[in-house]
Amino acid sequence: MHHPAGRTIDAHVHNVVHRNVVYTQEVLFIKKGKLRVDFYDDYKDYLESRILEAGDTILLTSGGHGFKVLEEVEMIEVKQGPYSGDMDKTRFEGITDEEVVLMAEE
Repeated sequence: MHHPAGRTIDAHVHNVVHRNVVYTQEVLFIKKGKLRVDFYDDYKDYLESRILEAGDTILLTSGGHGFKVLEEVEMIEVKQGPYSGDMDKTRFEGITDEEVVLMAEE
């Protein structure tokens, strides 16, 4: 969000709203280091990869993903809960370093 100086946001509380979470989504805020994110489709087929660095943020909404730490990383991970342990995710064999296809920078 972006607001100009002097803008007022009305005081408020959030109402109780019952939600049914079907898929877990997550946001990563990279504070330090370098992280490679490998993207997969819903069928666990590899698509491509992207490198995240300090200051980057990513929203992971669907499909699969894996990570490789390229430089020591400090990050904040935010996702809706509660966490269901082993029932929360299905792990699968990811790509090797030789199979990485990096996305072009925009």
